[in-house]
This record gives sequence, structure tokens and C-alpha cells, in this order.
Amino acid sequence: MQWQEVRNIYPDQYVLLEILTSHTENNVQYVDEVALVRAIQDPHEATKELFKCRDNNIVYHTGQEKITIEIRHNPLYRSRRNAD
Repeated sequence: MQWQEVRNIYPDQYVLLEILTSHTENNVQYVDEVALVRAIQDPHEATKELFKCRDNNIVYHTGQEKITIEIRHNPLYRSRRNAD
């Protein structure tokens, strides 16, 4: 399913999606095709679902014209230092 189809069916809502196809340009992933898992009415529930997303699942708002995801190659992490 194309993103525009999802936007037409579920205007101004959060949706849980599975990314089926995408392409990358300049460290940005552009999603081409998705599978709708379900619509989410409550913004708080959408946030909870977003934190649970794994693999190719995402939560996105249909108010956005395109699905774009910034790719970070060096994620921030913490490490333990020796106190010597």
C-alpha cells in the first residue's frame, strides 16, 4: 500500500505500519510501500507503541506528506571509564 492511500483512508491520525520497501539517499530513508497494521486514536498510545516498535515497524502521523527517517550512523551511547 502506498503512503498516500493510508493518508486518504485515515486522515489526521497516527498509524502503526510495517515498512515493506524503502530507499536511502543522503542518510535519509524514504519509505515507498507500507502495510497498515492498525490506526491509533490516542496520541499517548501512539507514543507507547512507538517505543515498542522493532524491525520494520513504525508509528507515523498521516498529516505528514512523506515518510522519511533520518539514519544515524553513530548513535549516542554511554560507556564506563576507568577511574585510574
